[in-house]
Amino acid sequence: MRFFICFVFVSFVSFGQNQYPKDFFSLPLEIPMELSGNFGELRPNHFHAGFDFKTNQREGLNVHASGDGYVSRIKISTAGYGKAIYITHPNGFTTVYGHLQKAIGPIQDKIIELQYLGKSYEIEAFFKPNELPVKKGQIIAISGNTGGSEGPHLHFEFRDNKTEKIINPLFFGFDLKDTKKPIVSSLLVYPIDANSIANESKIPVSLNLSLQKDGTYFSEKVLATGRIGFGINTSDWDDVSYNANGTYKTQLISNGTPIFGYEYDQMVFDEARYVNAFIDYNRYKKTHQRVQKLFMKYTYNWSNIYQNVDNGIYNVIPNFNGVQRIEVSDFFQNKTIIYIPIQYSNQPATVLNSIKTTKYFVKAKVDSNFEKDNFSVSFPAGTFYDDFYLNFEVKNNILFLHDDTVPVHSNFTISAEDIISSEEEKKKMFLASFNGKKWTYNATKLVGNTFSCRSKSLGQFTLMKDTVAPKINISKSIEGKWITGQKGLSFTISDDLSGIKTYNGYINDVWVLFEYESKLNKITHVFNDNLLLEGANKLKLIVTDNVGNSTIFETQFNRSQK
Repeated sequence: MRFFICFVFVSFVSFGQNQYPKDFFSLPLEIPMELSGNFGELRPNHFHAGFDFKTNQREGLNVHASGDGYVSRIKISTAGYGKAIYITHPNGFTTVYGHLQKAIGPIQDKIIELQYLGKSYEIEAFFKPNELPVKKGQIIAISGNTGGSEGPHLHFEFRDNKTEKIINPLFFGFDLKDTKKPIVSSLLVYPIDANSIANESKIPVSLNLSLQKDGTYFSEKVLATGRIGFGINTSDWDDVSYNANGTYKTQLISNGTPIFGYEYDQMVFDEARYVNAFIDYNRYKKTHQRVQKLFMKYTYNWSNIYQNVDNGIYNVIPNFNGVQRIEVSDFFQNKTIIYIPIQYSNQPATVLNSIKTTKYFVKAKVDSNFEKDNFSVSFPAGTFYDDFYLNFEVKNNILFLHDDTVPVHSNFTISAEDIISSEEEKKKMFLASFNGKKWTYNATKLVGNTFSCRSKSLGQFTLMKDTVAPKINISKSIEGKWITGQKGLSFTISDDLSGIKTYNGYINDVWVLFEYESKLNKITHVFNDNLLLEGANKLKLIVTDNVGNSTIFETQFNRSQK
């Protein structure tokens, strides 16, 4: 039966590779392809959904439509993909272009039209095939660094129009030279249960690797009893990008049969957060190393994984003695092989597990509710991947809700009752969480005397009050000055506590577009001569935080339209 399952999987992948067109799409940039991120790469809270093309560490490169089609969606946001364009093609696929600086031609005109219509920088719109058609190679935008980008680059991805799954771009015939094998920088063995022991340890143990003459690796022997699993820290390098990226395929093989594996051929967008179950999350939070677990202690529904009935876990009992194999491959079939000898041993553990028990035990598949003082928390079933003992304390009006070493899959609810503050004070209050550096705002509801918010992170929470309005600073004063040659205006806006919610600018009492780059606390307006008067012009800027505190900036400038 196991052989049948693996055969079907391999056959499906082989068929899948043949159904993608290899000559329809072209690269979206004019420069050679270099990747700062590839498909399936492990990222905070998600698997990377496409390619990140390097843009020579700068913005402003021409971005071309990868194939004939039409702009089916535009989304402009201060987070995520920032300024993004979606092009639907007649062959059943959609390409996505993210972190753009701006669009070009009719696409940019449509964006501006919609922003002014909605009086908002952030927009999302969908289009019919005849509204914004594009041709292969047409310049649709210039590259940028908007949204959640940490540096100039172009995010590029493929989606299947029928299934809405995200497809590995390498299936579409892009030429990337890669002759290098993946690198496995560490291999760990995990004792799974309380009675499991591996190399005299009840906690994960790193295994030394020895390179063999044939290019394979042998790990040090695992002497174990009970249920154990393995994890690897691995990366891949191609011949041109000069940085580590993710691997493509990994298999754990026993007696010639894959018993656990995963492959980045396609992904379901809604499953991206399963990356936190897939990696050793506790280790990642403490060491920043993403060890990929080749087993499931508790099952989770990530489509890219295939496994046997034991979910990749070995039950090492007396007389168990064998050599297991791990194969790590990139898309171009460069492969690294590791052999792991395992032998039963009844040696006692000298390294013990230091799990701290509390009176609050969370079962991942069951609803849990806890209360203390004026705080309560509600965890719906499925909030977590694993069962665990929860640290739950309230001190000095701060809720200490475990810590962020336990991954959270879906939202849970935190509530706090306040019977002391006045109704006016409550209008300025919210539930804040501590991100390690400062207290940050959570969208908060107030019903009666109870504040509540939803979160996907454990940690510290408290009720806070914000009565301080945002700050507005202009980069260069324009009060009463002639600025005829100036192309636009820029300001920095900030709020020390609850954060910016809205920003609205007006010239001569007419709403004008300000673009917001949140990671720089910067808003920018590009002048539109149709909205300006000859001579004196009035400017008003209103910035409001998340609890309603507002700051108004007003000035007057002169401009010649001749």
